[in-house]
Amino acid sequence: MMKKTALAAALTLGTAVTGIQTANAEVLFWSTQAAPIEEAQAMREKVLSGFEGEVDFQPSETGPWITRIQAEATAGSGKIGLIGSLHGNMIDLSDNLADLSDIDTTGVNGTFLELGKLGTDQQKYIPWMQATYIMAANKKALEHLPEGADVMSLSYDELIAWAKNMADATGSPKFGFPAGPKGLKHRFFQGYLYPSYTNSMVTKFRSAEAEGAWNAFKDLWQYTNPGSTGFSFMQEQLLTEEVWVAFDHTARLADAFNQRPDDFIGFPAPAGPTGRGFMPVVVGVAIPNTAPDMDEAKALLAYMTKPETQIETLRATSFFPVVDVELPDDMPASVQLSGAAIAAMSGSDDANPGLLPVGLGDLGGKFNAVYVDAFERIVLGGQDVREVLDDQADSLRKIMEEANAPCWAPDAASDGACPVD
Repeated sequence: MMKKTALAAALTLGTAVTGIQTANAEVLFWSTQAAPIEEAQAMREKVLSGFEGEVDFQPSETGPWITRIQAEATAGSGKIGLIGSLHGNMIDLSDNLADLSDIDTTGVNGTFLELGKLGTDQQKYIPWMQATYIMAANKKALEHLPEGADVMSLSYDELIAWAKNMADATGSPKFGFPAGPKGLKHRFFQGYLYPSYTNSMVTKFRSAEAEGAWNAFKDLWQYTNPGSTGFSFMQEQLLTEEVWVAFDHTARLADAFNQRPDDFIGFPAPAGPTGRGFMPVVVGVAIPNTAPDMDEAKALLAYMTKPETQIETLRATSFFPVVDVELPDDMPASVQLSGAAIAAMSGSDDANPGLLPVGLGDLGGKFNAVYVDAFERIVLGGQDVREVLDDQADSLRKIMEEANAPCWAPDAASDGACPVD
C-alpha cells in the first residue's frame, strides 16, 4: 500500500534542471559509496550507463576523498564534477559546495532536503540514497494491536499497549529488542527514543523529557522478552518466533523477510511527543565550486534522482531510494518489506531524524557507551532515572568538549562543542 506510481515522479524528475542540455564532457564522479568492486562495477555498468553523457565513477576511501576535494578548492580549480558521500562528510565541505537551489527536487524526500542545506539558506547537497532501522512484526501479532491503532503510524504508548496485549494473550513477552553485546541498542536510544521524546540527542540528555523517555522504555521493557539481553540480530528470533515484534537495522531483518515473506511485515518506528524519531544513514550528491563543467555536473546530479536510476542504485548498493518509486516485483522480499516501512517513516508528517554522530573522532565508542550505560543502569539495574541521567550527562559533556564536536540534527546547530544542559 506504500507503493507510489513512478510515472509521475519520472515526469517531474526526468529533467531536474531547467535548460540543462547533456553534452559529451566526461564528469568525474568522486564517491565514498559503492566502493566494493562489485558495487563499483554495477554503478558503472547498470546505474550510470543510462546517462547521456560520459561519467568516470571513482570510489575512494574517506580520507583521500576529502583531501582531494579540499586540495582542488585551495587551488581554485579542479577535475571533480560530482561528489557522493554521507551527510557527515558533506558538513566538513560545506563552504566548498555549489548552491543547488535551482535543482527541481519534486518528489525528493523533504526531510532529507532540509538536511542537505547543512544549516545554511542554500541547498548544499541533494539526497541520493538512504539506509536505516525499522520495526518488524509477525502477522500473528496484528490481531493484538490496540483498538484504533495503525501499525504504519504507531505511537510509543500504542507500542507499549501492543506489547502488553501480546504478553497477556500468549502468556509470555513477545516484543524483542537487540540488547545483546553486538546489538545496535545504542542507535535506538540515540536516534529513535531521544528524538521522539526530547527533539534532541545531546543537549537535552538529562532533561525532564528524557526522564519521560526512559520511563516509557521501562514500561515497554516489562513486556520485552527477557532473552533480549543476548539478542543481536533480531531476524533470528523472529524466525524462531521467540518474538513477534522487534526493532533492528534493515540488514539484520533481511533473512526473516526473505525466508518467510508472507509471515512478516515491516513498519515505521513509533512516534513520541516530539515526532517520529528515526536514524537515517543519508547519502547525498553535491557539486564542488571548482567543477569544470557545472551544467554537465548538474545534469548528472538530476539523473541520479530519477526513479529508474534510484531503483538501479538500490540493486547496486542495497541503499534505498530517497524519491517515491514503485519497486519492481523482482526485488527480494527484504527490499520490498523494508522499502515500504522506510518510505512511510521518512515521509511521515512527523518525521524527526536523529543523524549519526559526527565530529567525535576516536571518542565515538565512549559516546555510544553513555547511552548503553544509561540503559543498563536504569532499565536493567533499576537505578533512579534522574540520578543516572545527571551522572551520565557529566560523562557526555566531557566527551563533547574533548572532541569539540558541534551539534547535529535534531539538536540545533552550535558554535563549538554541542552543549549538554
